[in-house]
Amino acid sequence: MTAVISHITIDCTNAYELSEWWKAVLGYNDLPDDPNNPGDVECIIVDSDSGQKLLFIEVPDFDVSTPKRIHFDLRPATGRREDELRILLGLGAVQLADHRGIHGPGTGWVVLADPEGNQFCILRAEHEYAEQA
Repeated sequence: MTAVISHITIDCTNAYELSEWWKAVLGYNDLPDDPNNPGDVECIIVDSDSGQKLLFIEVPDFDVSTPKRIHFDLRPATGRREDELRILLGLGAVQLADHRGIHGPGTGWVVLADPEGNQFCILRAEHEYAEQA
């Protein structure tokens, strides 16, 4: 089993304003079915050519001088999040936080760190979202 980068996440104080700035810099766009709006605490933009996504997420009590403000959000390429989590832990990742179910059953993510302490998250696989819908 392997994981793919679902999107790159940027912690921030104003998700909408920062996503708008990066859209202008990179030529990215809002997702067609999920436009960003002022006041949104999570905003995602996408490169129309490559499909690469950047997620801007507001973090409570965020300090802009905090290191490690950018991290990967991974999604299982095949299989399920729980299987991928076991594999990552077996490869030496360390679990830092568990946010599974934060927005109801089947939602959320798990925060991990690689052997050097770089943080990343593991999300559910695309098919897990489809199964829940």
